[in-house]
Amino acid sequence: MSKMVLHRPHLTCAGIAFALYFQHLVSAIEVPLDSNIQSELPQPPTITKQSVKDYIVDPRDNIFIECEAKGNPVPTFSWTRNGKFFNVAKDPKVSMRRRSGTLVIDFHSGGRPEDYEGEYQCFARNDYGTALSSKIHLQVSKSPLWPKEKVDVIEVDEGAPLSLQCNPPPGLPSPVIFWMSSSMEPIHQDKRVSQGQNGDLYFSNVMLQDAQTDYSCNARFHFTHTIQQKNPYTLKVKTTRGVTETTPSFMYPYGTSSSQMVLRGVDLLLECIASGVPAPDIMWYKKGGELPAGKTKLENFNKALRISNVSEEDSGEYFCLASNKMGSIRHTISVRVKAAPYWLDEPQNLILAPGEDGRLVCRANGNPKPAIQWLVNGEPIEASPPNPSREVAGDTIVFRDTQIGSSAVYQCNASNEHGYLLANAFVSVLDVPPRILAPRNQLIKVIQYNRTRLDCPFFGSPIPTLRWFKNGQGNTLDGGNYKAHENGSLEMNMARKEDQGIYTCVATNILGKAEAQVRLEVKDPTRIVRGPEDQVVKRGSMPRLHCRVKHDPTLKLTVTWLKDDAPLYIGNRMKKEDDGLTIYGVAEKDQGDYTCVASTELDKDSAKAYLTVLAVPANRLRDLPKERPDRPRDLELTDLAERSVRLTWIPGDDNNSPITDYIVQFEEDRFQPGTWHNHSRYPGSVNSAVLSLSPYVNYQFRVIAVNDVGSSLPSVPSERYQTNGARPEINPTGVQGAGTQKNNMEITWTPLNATQAYGPNLRYIVRWRRRDPRGSWYNETVKTPRHVVWNTPIYVPYEIKVQAENDFGRAPEPDTVIGYSGEDLPSSPRYLRIRQPNLESINLEWDHPEHPNGVLTGYNLRYQAFNGSKTGRTLVENFSPNQTRFTLQRTDPISRYRFFLRARTQVGDGETIVEESPALLNEATPTPAYTKNHVDIATQGWFIGLMCAIALLVLILLIVCFIKRSRGGKYPVRDNKDEHLNPEDKNVEDGSFDYSDEDNKPLPNSQTSLDGTIKQQESDDSLVDYGEGGEGQFNEDGSFIGQYTVKKDKEETEGNESSEATSPVNAIYSLA
Repeated sequence: MSKMVLHRPHLTCAGIAFALYFQHLVSAIEVPLDSNIQSELPQPPTITKQSVKDYIVDPRDNIFIECEAKGNPVPTFSWTRNGKFFNVAKDPKVSMRRRSGTLVIDFHSGGRPEDYEGEYQCFARNDYGTALSSKIHLQVSKSPLWPKEKVDVIEVDEGAPLSLQCNPPPGLPSPVIFWMSSSMEPIHQDKRVSQGQNGDLYFSNVMLQDAQTDYSCNARFHFTHTIQQKNPYTLKVKTTRGVTETTPSFMYPYGTSSSQMVLRGVDLLLECIASGVPAPDIMWYKKGGELPAGKTKLENFNKALRISNVSEEDSGEYFCLASNKMGSIRHTISVRVKAAPYWLDEPQNLILAPGEDGRLVCRANGNPKPAIQWLVNGEPIEASPPNPSREVAGDTIVFRDTQIGSSAVYQCNASNEHGYLLANAFVSVLDVPPRILAPRNQLIKVIQYNRTRLDCPFFGSPIPTLRWFKNGQGNTLDGGNYKAHENGSLEMNMARKEDQGIYTCVATNILGKAEAQVRLEVKDPTRIVRGPEDQVVKRGSMPRLHCRVKHDPTLKLTVTWLKDDAPLYIGNRMKKEDDGLTIYGVAEKDQGDYTCVASTELDKDSAKAYLTVLAVPANRLRDLPKERPDRPRDLELTDLAERSVRLTWIPGDDNNSPITDYIVQFEEDRFQPGTWHNHSRYPGSVNSAVLSLSPYVNYQFRVIAVNDVGSSLPSVPSERYQTNGARPEINPTGVQGAGTQKNNMEITWTPLNATQAYGPNLRYIVRWRRRDPRGSWYNETVKTPRHVVWNTPIYVPYEIKVQAENDFGRAPEPDTVIGYSGEDLPSSPRYLRIRQPNLESINLEWDHPEHPNGVLTGYNLRYQAFNGSKTGRTLVENFSPNQTRFTLQRTDPISRYRFFLRARTQVGDGETIVEESPALLNEATPTPAYTKNHVDIATQGWFIGLMCAIALLVLILLIVCFIKRSRGGKYPVRDNKDEHLNPEDKNVEDGSFDYSDEDNKPLPNSQTSLDGTIKQQESDDSLVDYGEGGEGQFNEDGSFIGQYTVKKDKEETEGNESSEATSPVNAIYSLA
């Protein structure tokens, strides 16, 4: 950033002020304080950015040679290459950035970067002069290949020194050298084996283990990021009977002395590498003094000494000492420090008013001493047009009585054999009317009786004079309570109330004048009129620290508290008020220094006190009577926001039992006025809490304190706080649909409460449709939490949505729930199958109703045993809705069963399906299922008629037999020898069988089942013992014994009816 200096024959404080302000103005020309001044102010060019002098570029990229400059007017740019004009427009690969001098050389379409190597210099021109960049030496980075060479096996004696040469190809910039094996393993280095600065690898002595690997020198090139590897060296170490220990000898540098030249400001690197057995240690010294302090560093196992940022004082003789147990050797290095030119006084930009004097100074040093050459606008000053107001005297140019039109850019070139410096400094001759640089109508506030200063920075050429006036009065303010400084400031030693007013500063030169006004306000000081006092309090009490402040009412007051000189965290146990700080439930940790700091934008005041907390003995606390706490008091609402408010309260006395909790309750006056609801609960250490609020609620709060004894009375309610409305954020919960009648569906839900309504006129949008994506939605808006849909089919699913809405909008889209219309009585089960796997059980199996008409709640099975016209008592079984099987344990193998099965919904029992078990005589073989589709022959009319006819024929036959017997014929029915009838049987004499059931008298040799049916005693000649399907037989006594059984063949299973031949006796059994 350029600097500007003003010079006058008589340098005064005002001149210094002018120079400082003008320097600030021009140096910030790109970011002006006053754009009008900046746009009017001429400025010769100034180089602001340029590439480095030695510029190495990557050949793979485009080339950018930078040159940026500023000036007013905006400068134009041109270039020279190798001292000749470079025509940018003539080369299609070269362009210049807009409003910039930066060159862009583009190789995307081809071209060789090497063709553009050379020395470039940039020229920036405008109407007031020409500025030059340094000469930029452009070079293209090179990474040549390693020359082809054959490396022979190196034979070396064990213990002998060895150096492996690298000799890398010359790159630009120079490559980084490192040694590795051919397998890319790093070579281990130590004080015996190390790499020198020239890249060679030195062995102080060779050991047998050194032959275990090969050695390859690698060169890494910076720009191309490539690594080239030299053919590896292979060592062959010849062993001897013993390795002879030797004194040190220098491998580099050679001999006992050498010299080295280094330029000032760079790093000096001295190196000594020695051979010997064992490997020598290296030490460094400077002849006639110590090594430069703070600048030296030992590297490479002490074989290298680095001195950073060398100066002339670092010249002298340095020596390295190599030693081992066999001896030592020394090498001396004479260091000479030369210097490229460096600045002592770099010329600075010079701004002069017409008729003023000034000078440019260019002083540089170096070794050898540099030559100074002046140029003006890029040309040697000797060849420039004569200027009578300018005189060159070596490194200084003196200007006298400068005039408009003398502006130019001067270059100073300081050079010697090691380099050069080039600096641009412009001389600008300006005539500018006075300008006030401060903002207009400033307001200055000051505390009464304090020192203050009114600033009025100004600018002009020639330098204006500046005077101050108050309230338009003609007297200049200077002296007494006022002191005017030449930089434009007016200082007051002590501001008083009468000093308030409007002050005017006026800047004047021969070209005109400028003025600005500053308003001064004198404020009352901030004072703490009652500060905190030292206190000694008991633990658990409620101390209060006062801080009453008096301040100027026009200033904003801020009161903060410190504890032990650190900011105090105001937690829930503390309440900061306008005039103090209250601590609730004080504890030992609260002990310390408390400082109240009252501050405004202008001043502050503070007061401090020490709080001591005494612990009350536990036994004393136990002796005190404990009661419920007193009610909290002084509820206050602060930090009012849309959805929150801070509630603060003062705890009541805990009555010797610490307060454990605070319960905050609220009441609202819209939905349930007068009803208090719990809002939140807080620990007993809290006396302030931020409460979350819901929209459209007119809140009122109260607080209840709780201790181990009980709860306090509620506090006096707080003031009401009304929150603004909003659309609901949630929808009703508990949505369900169920029928109350078979042709309706009642939709119900849990309504939103007062803190969920969020706005006036809360209502619910009820939507429903059959559970079918193609179905249409129906909707109804209601205010009560119930809606009945009529004329619905029986028990069908519906999709239901209930959405809350108020005058501010609707809640988010609700979830869909599934409901069902009303239920009805179910139809009968689809079938009822009966199986009789054995004599002891009957298996029942059924299917669900084809039309359940609702949610099945179970099945009802009623059944009873019967034998002919006699029936047992009815038994009842109830089953779950998922049960479709039942096994009946028979108590009578002869009796049949009749089953009545019904399904049930919550409406009631449905239609009944009736089935009977088949009649059996021989049940040795399980019967197939007997279902409704199979015809029971015993129940058919034709079969009953047939059986009656057979019975009649048998009766006639018996009558005939009795008649013949009475005539002397013998036709025994059974042989008493084989089977004895019960002598009590009244019919045994005539061989008849009576199955009448007089007074429910059981047959002999039979028993009554538990269900009232008749069960025949099992016997060897029981009818059921005869095989199923067996034919009628005659016993030994000639009597006819047949059997009756129900035999189901394949055709019967398919629904055909069949029956075996029935004997007369079986017919009698069936009629019984």
